[in-house]
Amino acid sequence: PEDDWKPQVTDHEVSKINQFHINSTLTKTKTKRILSIIFICFSFVNTQNSFSYPVTTFGPKACMLQNPHAVMHIQDPASQRLTWNKPPTSVLVIKKIRDASLLQPFKELCVFLTEVKNLLVYVEKKVLEDPAISGDENFGAITKKFCTFREDLDDISNRVDFIICLGGDGTLLYASSLFQESVPPVMAFHLGSLGFLTPFKFDTYQSQLTQIIEGNAAIVLRSRLRVRVLKENWEKKARVDEKGIILTNGDVESSRKAMEYQVLNEVVVDRGPSSYLSNVDLFLDGHLITTVQGDGVIVSTPTGSTAYAVAAGASMIHPNVPAIMITPICPHSLSFRPIVVPAGVELKIMLSRDARNTAWVSFDGRKRQEICHGDSITITTSCFPVPSICFRDPVNDWFESLAQCLHWNVRKKQNYLSSEDEDF
Repeated sequence: PEDDWKPQVTDHEVSKINQFHINSTLTKTKTKRILSIIFICFSFVNTQNSFSYPVTTFGPKACMLQNPHAVMHIQDPASQRLTWNKPPTSVLVIKKIRDASLLQPFKELCVFLTEVKNLLVYVEKKVLEDPAISGDENFGAITKKFCTFREDLDDISNRVDFIICLGGDGTLLYASSLFQESVPPVMAFHLGSLGFLTPFKFDTYQSQLTQIIEGNAAIVLRSRLRVRVLKENWEKKARVDEKGIILTNGDVESSRKAMEYQVLNEVVVDRGPSSYLSNVDLFLDGHLITTVQGDGVIVSTPTGSTAYAVAAGASMIHPNVPAIMITPICPHSLSFRPIVVPAGVELKIMLSRDARNTAWVSFDGRKRQEICHGDSITITTSCFPVPSICFRDPVNDWFESLAQCLHWNVRKKQNYLSSEDEDF
């Protein structure tokens, strides 16, 4: 029964992910590894939308050991709905920089948000520095009402109620990078090239925005990866001789520098400009599982499975599936196939001892940096997903994107076989 299974979670471990809720709770712990995992699956019992907690008793005497840090929740993806605790009052508008085709939609949208919906609009400062915007006197009265910010300098995480993206999939990835913890709901308009993650068309933006502001929308939680890069900085320790002269050929000492990132699509480790194979060790929960010898390796979310990973031969995974995908890039092995591991495991990537060259890492195609001996990359599932607003629902939107953007299973139909042809 549902009432018999209740996770033992203390009040201070529970926090609301955004200013909205979808009848599910995430736990946040201070341990080395994030143990809070949402199991967003669904079961069908008699009716399509029925769902329940998983059975944790097996036979007359066996049961599952209860984990106080984990929350298990089974829910039909079609039932994930957006709800506002309070009416939204602010919105962040992200526009692709230096794209002339987006100027008119951007201006129309901003006028509608400020003049009609009375919302406080946040815009990145470099967007307003575009001469086509700063030189428009008619639009100048609207821009004076905007709040501006600068990437990596201004913190807007607690000021924005929801996000609107104008452009392609890259605008959604950029929006994700601006929020290293809780992310507001994201509404993405398809005004770019591919548009796999941008389900909305701009033609009917007014009615669609009105529905979302009223809380009438479905959402899909796109899990992110929490990545920690630990770099070993080797420096020479200066020595002073008897005469007080500083010597530079002293002992070598190291200091460790840590950086953290929230990644929506994938972490890519590759050989960079070197002509040698990359040679990196891959650990899972502290155990060495394999050594990657090839052009590199991709660690992706289900959302990222339809990006670089699918081009490297991986399977496509629905965003609601709690998983991490590991895909080799041109491995020098006929048996190295992509694998899927459970969300919440901890992966670590390091250069092998006998690696002939360094490696390079990037996060959603950005922040590219070199990885040397002694450096490590730790990856696990983040407890801060990106709530992406759906056009219809998570399932239909995903299959629509597969068909329209990737032309999944497009094939000329086989001709009908008549009864006369069967005789032959």
